[in-house]
Amino acid sequence: MGIIAKYPGHYYLDYQSEPITQWTDLISLEQLEGIIDESYSVPIVIFKHSSRCDMSSALLKNFERRYDSKGNIPKPYFLDLIAHRNISDEIALRFGVKHESPQVIFIKEGKCQINSNHSDIAIIDMNLLRG
Repeated sequence: MGIIAKYPGHYYLDYQSEPITQWTDLISLEQLEGIIDESYSVPIVIFKHSSRCDMSSALLKNFERRYDSKGNIPKPYFLDLIAHRNISDEIALRFGVKHESPQVIFIKEGKCQINSNHSDIAIIDMNLLRG
């Protein structure tokens, strides 16, 4: 069953019942280096969140509800943009993506495979995030 079914002009979001229970906080540039290395053995997803933005909070909850924690899934990392803007800037530089908030970055084999932001986060086909 797909997470998103497209109908002419409409999207149907198929929510998972359990939210992500185990975010790993991304808090240093050194940790980012390790995440890039780790992405060669396990896919990674980074959710960049601004606690000052209601849209970011709503999309974080939406993403968590749709994230299926079973099977071959990316390891979830959480980046607090207010506390760690320097890490977001490094992600933008390293992967050639524009800094956005909220933003989901999917990394596999050291490269950004999916970059989604704002309301596009709500329509990510979660099956694409499987490794």
